[in-house]
Parts: sequence; structure tokens; C-alpha cells
Amino acid sequence: LQEILRSSPSSLVLPAVDCKATCYLLGFLQESMNWELTNITDLDVSQLEVNTSKRNLFVVQLQPFISKFVDISALEAVAENDKIIGRLVMRLQERGIHFSVIYTAMRPSRISRRTDAAWQLGRQLMATEEEDSLSNPALNVTNGNYTCILFYASNFSLMANDSLFIDLTNRTFVNRDVDVSSSECSDINSTLSLKYTKPVNGINTLEIRFVMTNMFYGGSARNWSTLESVEIVQDDYKFAKFNVSVISAPAEYSFHCQLVGTSNLYPAKLIPFNDEAQNWDVFISKFQLQGFNIENNQFSYASDCTSFFTPAIWMGLVTSVILLWILAYGIHMIMQLTTNSRFDDPKGPALSVPQTE
Repeated sequence: LQEILRSSPSSLVLPAVDCKATCYLLGFLQESMNWELTNITDLDVSQLEVNTSKRNLFVVQLQPFISKFVDISALEAVAENDKIIGRLVMRLQERGIHFSVIYTAMRPSRISRRTDAAWQLGRQLMATEEEDSLSNPALNVTNGNYTCILFYASNFSLMANDSLFIDLTNRTFVNRDVDVSSSECSDINSTLSLKYTKPVNGINTLEIRFVMTNMFYGGSARNWSTLESVEIVQDDYKFAKFNVSVISAPAEYSFHCQLVGTSNLYPAKLIPFNDEAQNWDVFISKFQLQGFNIENNQFSYASDCTSFFTPAIWMGLVTSVILLWILAYGIHMIMQLTTNSRFDDPKGPALSVPQTE
């Protein structure tokens, strides 16, 4: 990608990404001119056909960094995407086609609401400023005049069959292009139903359900809200179900977790329940959900998925135990030291030790 930028006669690098602008980018380009739109979803450019008599617009969705294969690092994912860009550019150059390229992310890595600091925003690897707690308002489901379900995520995306990436973040929290009319609320059971029409090419309808229960547990003498399962229904006939681990909180609280999905590295994991679920991967970042006892249309205090005994705490405890054992062993050895039972008397005859002994 850097080599392409160097060899380009002109290039423009914008300092930041506007998620609302990227949503309407394709529509704006198509309306501004009569483009021949081609979506490249299988990332195979060897059979790419270009009609040079028309204006062509190629849309290439690169693979996300998140993958179900835990041995793929972010650096390897970037390198693979770089190869895809190179193959496409080389294909166009071999055919002598002049082209312009727009390379952008779908949303910024961080969002600042400070208008006086807008000029300071830029693309960067690590943000030094503290990010807002919620970059977009949470999705709410109402039952009559009150809110009964609140849902938020900074990243809400899926992957079907290891090839079709579906990003639902903007449609859910920015554009609100989602149907929640099938959601159900009660004091015992709540279901958040998210229905999308044509989320990507090849899928006509997609429904995602979060099934929650509110039950009393005698051991803790209180009610607990639990996310029992996550269900995905594609085109009204393909049904995938996931069981959920460790997603529960006191009924008066909301539940929050930094990462929720099908990856084994996530603290809260979605476990495939049937064969169809094996075809789906789910990635949710900064997940927060509340299905009961919502007041003032706001999330209650969040019960986080991070346990008290984090890996860092375990490492500190193990190290402390080892050091205490070494200290106890040293004290024990010092206590075993004894003095001689007999000493040489300076007033008496000197002790003589024969050389032969």
C-alpha cells in the first residue's frame, strides 16, 4: 500500500474517518455519476472483468483483523489485506486501466465529542485521550411508555462461512436501520430481536435474538438476570443457536463485557449449540445489555464479566507464594544452626591433634 501511494501521481490522506460519511459514500458516488457497480466479495480478482466503455466502481471488503483462528496475528491480517490490494491494483495496471482508489475504514478507532479538539483527531495506533463511555446512544426497546431493554456495543459484527463479513454496528446504533418490533418484555423473560433486511449481498433477512431470563436464586437471596442464548435466523429457515457462558448479573444491574463472541480468547464466549451455529462467528466489543428493571432510560450499574482473580492477580499470588516459601526455608535453615558443644580453654592445656589423625 505504501508503494502504491509513493508511485501515485497524487494522493490525499484525510486525518480521520466519519462513520456517517462512510455509510453514504457508495450512495453518493453512484448518484453523482452513472457508475457500473461491482462488489468483490470472494476476494478473487483473477476473473475480474472490466467494461472500459463505462465508468466502473469496484467495492472490495477486506477481511477484518478478528478471526476465528487464534494463531493469526493482526500483523498477518494486515499483510494479507495488503496482498489483496496489490493483486487488484496489478490486475488493473496490466490491462492499462487508469483508476482512482478510496481506502478507508468503516468507522473511527475513537470518537471525541469535543468540538474544539476535532482538528486534533487523526488516525493513530494508540489513543492518549480517554474515550467517551458510549460513542453512540444505546438501542432501546419500549413496552408501552417505558424502556424494557437496552443494548449497546462499539462493534457488532458477524462472519458467515468464514468468508462473508457482516458489520451491523452502524445499522444498529447509528442509522437505526433495524426492526425491534418482535422483541418481548416481561418480568421473567425478555427477548431482544434485531431484524435486518439485506444486510449484505446473498442474505435477504437476518434476525438476531438475545434471550434473557430473570430468576430468583436462594443461595444469593436475590434475582439474577441471565443471557440464556443467542439465536441467528437467516432468511427465515436457517436457525443457529449459541449457548452463553458467564453472562449474568443481579437483576437490578446491567451486564458489561469488553469482548463477547465465539472466539476462545473472549471472556464471555458464545458456544455453538447446533450444526448451523458452526457456520457463524460473532464479534461484539464493549458489550452492554440490560433486560430488566431499567430506570430513567439509562443503564444501571454494570456488573462486569472480568472476575476478581485476573491473570495478573494470579501471577502476583503465585510469585508471592514462591517468595514466602524461600523466606520460610531460609528462616528454617537459620533456626537449625547450632554452636559447638566444647571450646578450647585458654587457661588449661592446649588441645593437641596428632598429625596422623
